[in-house]
Amino acid sequence: MAIEQQRARLLVSCQDRPGVVANISSFLYNHEANIVQSDQYSTDPEGGMFFMRIEFAWQEEKTAFSEIKQAFSVLADAEHYQWRMEQASRKKRMAIFVSKENHCLSELLWKWRAGELYAEIPLVISNHPDNKEEVEAYGIPFFHIPSTKANRREAEDKAIELLHEHNIELIVLARYMQILSPTFVSTFPQQIINIHHSFLPAFIGANPYAKAFERGVKLIGATAHYVTDDLDEGPIIEQDVLRVNHRHTTADLRIAGRQIERIALARAVNWHLNDQLIVYNNKTIVF
Repeated sequence: MAIEQQRARLLVSCQDRPGVVANISSFLYNHEANIVQSDQYSTDPEGGMFFMRIEFAWQEEKTAFSEIKQAFSVLADAEHYQWRMEQASRKKRMAIFVSKENHCLSELLWKWRAGELYAEIPLVISNHPDNKEEVEAYGIPFFHIPSTKANRREAEDKAIELLHEHNIELIVLARYMQILSPTFVSTFPQQIINIHHSFLPAFIGANPYAKAFERGVKLIGATAHYVTDDLDEGPIIEQDVLRVNHRHTTADLRIAGRQIERIALARAVNWHLNDQLIVYNNKTIVF
């Protein structure tokens, strides 16, 4: 009977220096793991930063994943690596936050049901009840938590409690039109992904598509990024654009913007779920 192979992903960042690749490759070889994919990037070969993503296969019957992970932590401590190791078969637990607009929510749910987003979605949280029926049609619990200036702290505390209760590892803001507090953001560092139009900082505030129409813009774009305390200035994960022209009305621009937002957000979420991202300073390395 053939022994089934498991797969895992290893992400490493450290100061660039000779021997990093050799050390990691030798470690995996010594633990009877086979490298099936390897990507690497160096900011500067002379004293810069080095980033690597390796996907490897191993036989759980011979060596337990926990043993490999524990052994690598010893190497990482000695070599001063920042690292993360994940089993490819384990689904991350993802929560979606949404307000009224459902175009990004619908895209994520459809891709999830189609098997294109490898994750578990234990809950959706919203400050409006509008999308309850759509979410529950997928068999996902929907939690309506109204949020106003008067109760924002209480609403966030309730949301955080739900997220901890469901062991959430990734939060996706699918057009969630609320500003998260520093307390909320710091509770989930590099675990919150947001999407917004890419007119910023040119067209700030309400109705940016009308302002864009008045200026005769030629490109519609969207930006997906990790959330930090600096509003809409976190590390960018993905951006996309669509060319438009003078024939596009404000409504046409809004439709085009929604389409790009759906694509960019779903792509960013998929990369996070597949362990294809390393955050360094205010940038992301995308493998």
